[in-house]
Amino acid sequence: MSPIACAVIRLISLALMAISAPATGPAQSIVPLRPDNITTTAPVVVPMARLAAAPMATTAPADSTEAAMRGTFKEWLASQDLTQAPGQSSIVEQPAAPTRIETIKDWLIARSLSNTLAGLVIWTAAIVGIIVLSCLADVLARGLLLAVLTRLIRRSQTTWDDILLEKKVFYRLAHIAPALVIYYAAKYGLAEVPLAGTFVPRVAGAYMVVVGLLVVDSILSAALTIYRTFEVSLHKPIKGYIQMAKIAVYFIGSVSVLCILFGKHPGFFLGGLGAFTAVLMLIFKDSILGLVAGIQLSRTDMVRRGDWIEMPKYGADGDVIDISLNTVKVQNWDKTITTIPAYALITDSFKNWRGMSESGGRRIKRALYIDTNSIKFCTDQMLDRFEKFDFINHYIQQKRKEVADYNTRRNLDDSQLVNGRRLTNIGTFRAYVEAYLHNHPKIHQNLTFLIRQLAPTEHGLPLEIYVFSNDQVWAHYEAIQSDIFDHLLAVVPQFELRIFQSPTGADRANLAR
Repeated sequence: MSPIACAVIRLISLALMAISAPATGPAQSIVPLRPDNITTTAPVVVPMARLAAAPMATTAPADSTEAAMRGTFKEWLASQDLTQAPGQSSIVEQPAAPTRIETIKDWLIARSLSNTLAGLVIWTAAIVGIIVLSCLADVLARGLLLAVLTRLIRRSQTTWDDILLEKKVFYRLAHIAPALVIYYAAKYGLAEVPLAGTFVPRVAGAYMVVVGLLVVDSILSAALTIYRTFEVSLHKPIKGYIQMAKIAVYFIGSVSVLCILFGKHPGFFLGGLGAFTAVLMLIFKDSILGLVAGIQLSRTDMVRRGDWIEMPKYGADGDVIDISLNTVKVQNWDKTITTIPAYALITDSFKNWRGMSESGGRRIKRALYIDTNSIKFCTDQMLDRFEKFDFINHYIQQKRKEVADYNTRRNLDDSQLVNGRRLTNIGTFRAYVEAYLHNHPKIHQNLTFLIRQLAPTEHGLPLEIYVFSNDQVWAHYEAIQSDIFDHLLAVVPQFELRIFQSPTGADRANLAR
């Protein structure tokens, strides 16, 4: 709007106000606003008697009063800035009342301190006071409240609160107390300082957000530890999900800290993330693949913490001790640790021995190689001696009767061993091994139980033992297996059999004699 238009509008409005003023009665009239009679921020209202100083009679008729008012208005109008917009105030405000800091500063100056020194003393005292209050809050929170809470937790019967204390949830939470003191003391005590009144509260607020992030991190870690106390944690590991939640929390917290420090809206920082999507995908590639692999491993129940797995590609052969967002840690039997990418368990093959553990037995699969030159038919003298073996005496008696009946019914010539049925030392030995293992207290009788001959090789006739021990502990399993074969190797000569082995130096020396 042009200055002329503003002046015309303002002139019309003021004229209407002056003309509409009452002419009689004890009413009051608005006196023209001039710098010499303005003393307050409110419009100055003066009784009509004040107009007696003007060149008019107090008892004049209405026409004389209106003329006097118009004359006074004209005088006031000549002193006004008619270019001022109607919406702007022309009232002169009084200076604001001195603040508390200014009052203290004036008092110090009155005590012979310079202006600079007085300001330095005030701000030093304020900073020292804030530091003292924050230290007191820290001592109260960590030295007193935390100590009392720790004693109560130690005396309680529950374990989850001990885990929260172990993960330092309460210790980190106590750091908020001094930050709160600094925040509110700086916000209200240093509000009149151009820099400290805004910067210090922002720093304190950002610090409280960081402390909150650490507290949430500790709570999530404690939740994982508490979850692992339940048996379901072996079947459904959640460490990958906890780590993903921590990443999300730290991302949100980082954006919040930046918003507090710079006073910006979150959209200001999030708007630029689109340009870095490819970079973020590259940085968090393993995390994303690990998250997908963790979901698939959990849903399909492919691997659990505590499983014995074999993965020759990565040199892993041992127990799974940890399943995280990115990796799976395997403790090998030599106590070394092998780290496998989580997604490798989806893309590559591996052997899981969990089925063996759940079956209640551990497989024994080993063969005795019998020298084929020692295999022969059993004579009556051999059978008489075999009947004295406790494990097969009933078997020998039954077989001798069965063979005799078979040969008698067919009128076979007994002078030739090839005629009819005959017992062999290898077959009798196989029956002895089966009976011996059936009576062994450490052999699982409800799982696969085989004593079988395999195809002969250049190393003799393999007599394979395929059974399961009922003790899965590795050391016990090896001891059971060793005891069994110690006995069998010692018993083989009793059946006039020999274990095959390549000639040694002693064998060659005997041949040379």
